[in-house]
Amino acid sequence: MIENTIAAWHECVETGDPVKLDALLHEDATFHSPVVHTPQRGKSITFMYLMAAFKVLNGDSFTYVREVVGPSDAVLEFTTTIDGIDINGVDIIHWGDDGRITDFKVMIRPLKAINLVHQMMASMLTKSAKVM
Repeated sequence: MIENTIAAWHECVETGDPVKLDALLHEDATFHSPVVHTPQRGKSITFMYLMAAFKVLNGDSFTYVREVVGPSDAVLEFTTTIDGIDINGVDIIHWGDDGRITDFKVMIRPLKAINLVHQMMASMLTKSAKVM
């Protein structure tokens, strides 16, 4: 059982450790992308999207600037800069009684940031799919 899901999430973000992320995700986790219309269901696809996001978004300028945390939900606002484009977004996270993440939604603004992240994530996910 995970005692503090958000603390465990921050550790995953800081380290980019795939083993820690795998342990944090529920088998039935769902990922909601800011650019893909349909929810991505299942631990493996959620894992793949989040690992790609770690590589795309989590550069030197990535930081969480605000958090609203409840008993089983959190909204974490972040900022980062990629290729001179300032990105502002939120991670909306829900977890179950065991502390593992069951639902993860990312929202990003402005439009040019969404377009850049979409391009970079598509490239990263294509590379990941070829490795699998």
